[in-house]
Amino acid sequence: MSLLKIAALGTPVLRMRTQELTIEQLQSEPIQRLIDDMVATMRDAPGVGLAANQVYLPLRLAVVEVQAGDDQDSRERVPLTVLVNPRIARLSDATESAWEGCLSIPDLRGVVPRATEVDVEALDRAGNPVTIHASGFFARVLQHEIDHLDGYIYLDRMPDLTTLTYVKEFERYWLPASSAS
Repeated sequence: MSLLKIAALGTPVLRMRTQELTIEQLQSEPIQRLIDDMVATMRDAPGVGLAANQVYLPLRLAVVEVQAGDDQDSRERVPLTVLVNPRIARLSDATESAWEGCLSIPDLRGVVPRATEVDVEALDRAGNPVTIHASGFFARVLQHEIDHLDGYIYLDRMPDLTTLTYVKEFERYWLPASSAS
């Protein structure tokens, strides 16, 4: 496996709608290797999701994984999930605003409203159709990654840029306040 270079904000591929993969393409050795490399890159970054256009390939492919949190991290564990040609089939009307970051914008965080539940239809790594019902943090991550595949970044979803902050200041000023609640 190889670690891939992550595209930074401003790289044109991040603003492109990605191309769907055929079953033949998905099952090819280069795409299967790409999936392995994306997983390794996501884990090394470290991140909880990575879209193919974030590694300079305009393909409709993303990987997601949330490791079990420690005492300070209440996020639910999400097993490694490979999404091929994903689309959002349903969003709940209920929304929640929470902090997000992005491997393509490594030094910033901001508050983004997202649907609290989502149904996603996709193919798995083997090309089998899957429907994923997700809520909470998993739903947020899926929406974030599918946004990437549609050419959007989380900054586009922020209705109020006053929460946009550098990670260092987030950890100093905002994280202690959100931990106390």
